[in-house]
Amino acid sequence: MANILGIGAHPDDLELGCAGTLAAHVAAGDHVVMLIITDGTAGPGDVGQRDDEARQAAAVIGAEVEFAHLPDGSVSNHELALVHVIEATCKRHAIDMAYTHGQKDSHQDHRAVAMASMGALRGVQRVLCYDSPSSIGFTPSVFVDITTTLDKKESALAQHLSQVDHSAMASLNLVRTQAGYRGFQARCEAAEGFEPLRLVLAV
Repeated sequence: MANILGIGAHPDDLELGCAGTLAAHVAAGDHVVMLIITDGTAGPGDVGQRDDEARQAAAVIGAEVEFAHLPDGSVSNHELALVHVIEATCKRHAIDMAYTHGQKDSHQDHRAVAMASMGALRGVQRVLCYDSPSSIGFTPSVFVDITTTLDKKESALAQHLSQVDHSAMASLNLVRTQAGYRGFQARCEAAEGFEPLRLVLAV
């Protein structure tokens, strides 16, 4: 069993970016922790609602969820706190592998999380960056087949009703389309793609 950490700047980021992969880890017997950095209040919904949605989504995946509740939209102003939160979570759960945002992103919170992850996860041998609707020039070279967990990805995202009902970014149709396209790239039915920050292979 491996200990897996997923880091999302906002309550629905992990569901959009790598929920199928996290669900696959759970199916393989791994322990998955979803760390949500902000309170999500810059988007639709209040803190309580968004926390509840994140808990429900994590339950669909079979993961544990933790909240940092940093201010939505200004994560970069809390860089030291962010690094410490990620690092402490990593140590507390003895993380073996992590998924986080990529640096090439139009959202400032995503970029801040990506940069903080580089330092906070410096001792983790496998760190992959996932795609988001605001990514720029994302070119994955690592893929995970999520053919058997795409339904869980969709169901997990659907728990974020405040976003699915009011934000074009959280589109179930686009999630299915993207999974099919990544699957085409990976030569399978459905996939999620990643850019490796660091990937040590066991041979």
